[in-house]
Amino acid sequence: MVQISKTPAPPSPAPSRSAPTSADVARLAGVSRATVSYVLNNTGAVRISEPTRRRVHDAARELGYVPHAAARSLRAGHSRMVLMPAPAFSVGPLYSSFLGDLQSALTALDYTVVQHGTGGPHGDEAARAWAELRPVAVLVPGSGLGPRGVAVLKRSGARAVVTLGPETIEGAHALLMDHDVVGHSAGAHLYDRGRRRIGVVVPQEPGLEAFSAPRLDGVRQSVHGTDATVTELPLAYDEQAAAHLAARWRSLGLDAVFAYNDEYAMLLMRALQDEGVRIPEETAVIGADDLMLGRLLRPRLSTVRLRLPSGRELAELVDRAVRRPGTGPETHTALGATVLHRESS
Repeated sequence: MVQISKTPAPPSPAPSRSAPTSADVARLAGVSRATVSYVLNNTGAVRISEPTRRRVHDAARELGYVPHAAARSLRAGHSRMVLMPAPAFSVGPLYSSFLGDLQSALTALDYTVVQHGTGGPHGDEAARAWAELRPVAVLVPGSGLGPRGVAVLKRSGARAVVTLGPETIEGAHALLMDHDVVGHSAGAHLYDRGRRRIGVVVPQEPGLEAFSAPRLDGVRQSVHGTDATVTELPLAYDEQAAAHLAARWRSLGLDAVFAYNDEYAMLLMRALQDEGVRIPEETAVIGADDLMLGRLLRPRLSTVRLRLPSGRELAELVDRAVRRPGTGPETHTALGATVLHRESS
């Protein structure tokens, strides 16, 4: 007689523990569920003592309780998500710092900031993808979004659409960042220093034309009606391109250059020095953004310092629009410029 042995069945998985609820937090803290909700949602309409707040937060941490965003959105009638599409262009340290301050300020106002990638459609078509996430507000850097896209976002529940660019868009709040003031400041500085044949670097990186074109126009406006000339200088951001431009520099007959920003200025200045071009004796150089590295160069780099609004100011604009969605769009001029004269010009 053959005995057949059976392979024992694998043990059943242990039942997973259910996620802690606000009722669990309330029991551990010795308060009502309403109090838990008031504390964890930062509700300012109800006064809660500081010891009670601490007990609720301590209980939530001990249990690992995290409020359910979707449930909170249903109660509030909207989400607390602020969507920030990633810029489709290379941003410098100054703009990155501004976005970081803005994110911190929005977080302090109890918003959740989510950055959306740049892949896929752009402009009004991208607005449909953003709308699927049901944000309460959308902050759009650069240009491309139009009135149709704004309407799509508002129909999906967005209470505030804020654009950061050179022009206003129907239905959206606007922080106007017209970069012609940067070029105008640089051009006027070079002209006042006696320079009359001014080159202007125009970066070849995709997406930067929204900034480079108005900066070029600003330089032209600053010397309009004078004896000065302005020469456009397309330049890719690499050493070989800079070396090629520097090799033919003397044939261009230029005595000054506004290099778009400090990074391009440092790139070109190094190439010019390698070609034996004396700075500022033969060519004055000025950048923009006031980066620390520009102060470490020799000669020290002249620059245009940009004045951006604080992250707190923009966060307060978003919060106002969310709380009062029926009010008309606000428009604010958000970019100023100051020349810092150093040794290179």
